[in-house]
Amino acid sequence: MKFLFAALVFAASAVTAVAAETPAEVPAKPELSIKTLDGKTFNLADHKGNWVILNFWATWCSPCIEELPALSKFVSAHKNVHAIGLAYEDTDVAEIKEFLTKHPVSYPIAQIDTFDPPKSLETPRGLPTTYVVAPDGSIAKKFMGPIDEAALRAVTGIKD
Repeated sequence: MKFLFAALVFAASAVTAVAAETPAEVPAKPELSIKTLDGKTFNLADHKGNWVILNFWATWCSPCIEELPALSKFVSAHKNVHAIGLAYEDTDVAEIKEFLTKHPVSYPIAQIDTFDPPKSLETPRGLPTTYVVAPDGSIAKKFMGPIDEAALRAVTGIKD
């Protein structure tokens, strides 16, 4: 019986230790203010009242490249949907701009400092990672992996 009690105490302390090492959750209403490649500032708070897609991606990421047209089409088709592409890679801005000439998008792009990513969003553990922010500023859904228009329609409730 003593062994069983000791095992349970050890297991409980191990679970507590793992929970303490888990990264902080994304705030219910994240903040983001970042300079875009065109020199403007994208401030998430300015888009309140609209759906906002925050898409972490990279030029070397095949699934990211595949989802760019769907994201652009969805944003272009809906006035109440905005987006920002967050290029999560350590490269020259000129390389990203060159990439975008071959893969244009209908929304602004900003480069994320991989050593100092935005504090109120979880550092991506894989790409693409996309947050859909509801009109009230709260996170409606986080996607890991590529998304398409059907997934965006499902989370936003927008029907064409």
